[in-house]
Amino acid sequence: MDVKKVDKKNSSRTELIKREEIKDSPFTIISVKDKHFGVMGNYRVTEENHNKKEVKKELEKITWNRIIQVMMILNTMQEETNKTINNKENKN
Repeated sequence: MDVKKVDKKNSSRTELIKREEIKDSPFTIISVKDKHFGVMGNYRVTEENHNKKEVKKELEKITWNRIIQVMMILNTMQEETNKTINNKENKN
């Protein structure tokens, strides 16, 4: 099948998952149909909401809860990185 033909066929479909990065932050808004939520990397940081503006507003708030949440995510990401590095070193 020709790539151009495939593109034309799928051009009427809407994207199922949309991502919108929040400027000057580590957060992204994920939109699936009419539901939106905030993430940092692979980690969800907000509840689902039907209003994308509310999710963005929530992500832009700097609260102690959000700071601790980000620190815990960074710690988990670091632990995962260390495990990957150690596994590669042990295989060699």
